[in-house]
Order: sequence, then C-alpha cells, then structure tokens
Amino acid sequence: MISVLICDDSLVARKQVAKCLPQDWDVAVHFAKHGEEALVALAEGKGQVLLLDLNMPVMDGYQTLKGIKDQQLLTKTIVVSGDIQPEAKERVMALGAIDFIQKPVSSSDLAAVLRKHNILALAEEAPSEGLDDALRDCYQEVTNVAMGQAGDHLARIMNVFVKLPIPNVNLIEVSELHMMLSDIEMHEQTSGVCQGFLGDGISGEALCILSDSSFGDVAKILDIKEAVDDELQLEMLMDVASILIGSCLSGFAKQLDMQFRQGQPVVLGQHQSVEDLIKMNKNNWRKTLAIELSYGLEGYNVQCDLVLLFTEDSLETLNSKLAHLLED
Repeated sequence: MISVLICDDSLVARKQVAKCLPQDWDVAVHFAKHGEEALVALAEGKGQVLLLDLNMPVMDGYQTLKGIKDQQLLTKTIVVSGDIQPEAKERVMALGAIDFIQKPVSSSDLAAVLRKHNILALAEEAPSEGLDDALRDCYQEVTNVAMGQAGDHLARIMNVFVKLPIPNVNLIEVSELHMMLSDIEMHEQTSGVCQGFLGDGISGEALCILSDSSFGDVAKILDIKEAVDDELQLEMLMDVASILIGSCLSGFAKQLDMQFRQGQPVVLGQHQSVEDLIKMNKNNWRKTLAIELSYGLEGYNVQCDLVLLFTEDSLETLNSKLAHLLED
C-alpha cells in the first residue's frame, strides 16, 4: 500500500485532490493543513508521495520543500498549485519536487503524472499484503520459542518473573520502524544498542531498547547500591542486550538449523526518543521483516523492547527454511 500525504490549507482543495486519486489505487491517504504538519507527518512515515500546495500559512510550499531536503525525508513531491508562473515551477523543481500540476487538478492530469514517474507501477509491484496469515503465524511461533529461551535466561540471571509478549511481526518500510514500537510512549526517553548478525543467506540487525525510567528498577534487581549515572546505565543496557539478543538469536537460528554470527554491539544513543534512536541506526535497507518483542518484569517498572530486523534479501531463505512448518 502506498502512503499519500495531501498538504493544502483549504479543506475543499484537500478533498478535491483526494477525489482525483485513481479509484483502484491501494493507498492510505493522510492530510496536512500547512508545511509544519506535513513535515511531522513525513517524519512519521506518512507520505511516500506528497501532493503539496504552495501558498499556505505557517509554512508555505517552498519552505516545506526546503525542510524536506534539510531533514532528508524520503518522499516524492508533486506540487499542486494555482501559481502558474514559470519561475514558480522552476523554483519548486530546484527544491526537489518531481513535477508540477496546475489547480484545479483533474483525475486525468494526476494519473498521467503518477504514471510518468512510475509511482502507480511502484504500487502494483509492492507487496501490499505484507505477510499472509499462515506465514505470519509461522514467524510468530518460531519467535515464541526463541523469546521463551531469552526470557528464561533473563529470569534466571535476575531472579525475576519475565512477562513474555505476543510477538509483533510485520513486513514494513524501514522508515516506519519507529511507528511499530507502539509499546514505548513516544515522549519516553530511551537508550539503545544495535548488533548485526549473519547466517547462510540471512542477515539483519537486533535492536535492544530500554526506557530510561527502567534503570532505577534494574539497579534494584541487581542490588546495585551506587548512584546510577550514564556510565552505569550503559553497562546495564549492554548486559541486558547481551542476554536477550544472544539467547533470542540462538533460539531462532536453532529452529532454522543454522547458526548466526554476531557482530560487535554498537550503542545507538542514550536518553533519546524512540524516533531519534531509530534514526541513529544507519542502514540502507528499504524494507525489513521486523519482529518486535516487548518484555516486562513482573512487579517492576521495566520496559525493554527487542527488535529483530531481517533484510528484504533474507526473506526467500527464511521462508524456505520455515516452509516445512506450513506443510500439512
């Protein structure tokens, strides 16, 4: 499914543009009343395609295009404006727009521009269904076993009862990853570690994200008496990440009859929002199979997310190795 953001200060104009979208297009439509709202929506992954007006309050179209470029936001911007001055078109194209449509927009004009830039073709090629139910169940069952081993390891070391989650499995755009982490409040400060892994035909990264509010209770569990400063928080984060990532990957790989080689852990950041923390993870993937496990410790305010990210190129091998679980 393609995500389209329509940005115009006029409600009538927004509705009119939305009605002109191809009727058979599998699309999620979002709206913004000015450029500031548009930039927020784009940062949240809402808008693989942006239909942008120029004359708006708060932040106009030119400023929005500059903001997109400055923030390196991934979107294809088509300007839809009544300002038909040649210089207006030259300016927006120089700022990164891919095309310009004169208001009032028509269905035929919009469809022609979408076809011109292969946007409709991209939507047809994209696996809009993501994972089918049978395959999703298969991944969830394998993950259940792996996370159970990781939870048991953590419980034995920390002498606590670990609340095991239901795995959240999705095939997503990498830019949408922060939206998947729904169990961590977006205003919550977090710290995170990333560790790459590699097997025969399978590669990816594991992220361990711990909310900053958890460190006090983790220190109590570990009977740490000294002040919990940044250095000690990082040490605790690395310990928790080592236990969860190592145990979960081992359990996952065993069911695939293979082994994963793990890289050195890398600190993504401390005291960051989930969105900012994810941005620290510099990979060049477009899509990923993302498996989120949100662990909790009974009786304690501890929130820890483990996320396994498999590259899109790994899916063929993964699906093949799991195929026997789908056999009748």
